[in-house]
Amino acid sequence: MGPHQPQSQHIHQNPRYEHRHGQSNLASCAAATGFLLLLVAAAAIALFILFRPHDPTIVVSAVQLPGFASANGSASFTFAQLAAVRNPNRNMLSHYDSSLVVLSRPQNQVAGFMFIPAGQIEGGRTQYMSASFNVAGFPVKGNAEVVEVESRMKLKGRVEVLKFFMHHVETSKLCTVSVSSSNGAVLGFRC
Repeated sequence: MGPHQPQSQHIHQNPRYEHRHGQSNLASCAAATGFLLLLVAAAAIALFILFRPHDPTIVVSAVQLPGFASANGSASFTFAQLAAVRNPNRNMLSHYDSSLVVLSRPQNQVAGFMFIPAGQIEGGRTQYMSASFNVAGFPVKGNAEVVEVESRMKLKGRVEVLKFFMHHVETSKLCTVSVSSSNGAVLGFRC
């Protein structure tokens, strides 16, 4: 080579270095992605715990049996119940497929049934619900002075959580009502 001829420059890279460098980048990306996924999952769990939906509460405030008539071991009457349903959640409760059932005690035979119309209860609010329906052929023991009637109110629905998820909620209230077999006066009830 003469003094005026350009020298070619050769840069030799170590192939093992390139291979290790590529693996290092891939491992860093995988670790960062895993960390971000873990962070998002932890944030979602924390938010769900913080805004966790609760089942609504039912408080039965009055029960009446107007039009009570008893003859030949059976009674007929109109069953009327007033209940307060409270939505303890921040978001609206949409309820559906809810019902009120009247059962004879101690046989637990269904004597009357009513679907509760679907509706919505705002977050943190209480909605008063009244229901009444006719019951015929309710069994009454011959000389019993007090008849026990059982009512079971069931409320099903869903609550929106964090604007993305729907959470199913369900609650029920069972009440035993003591009724005078002579005139149908409610002597007391416990839920």
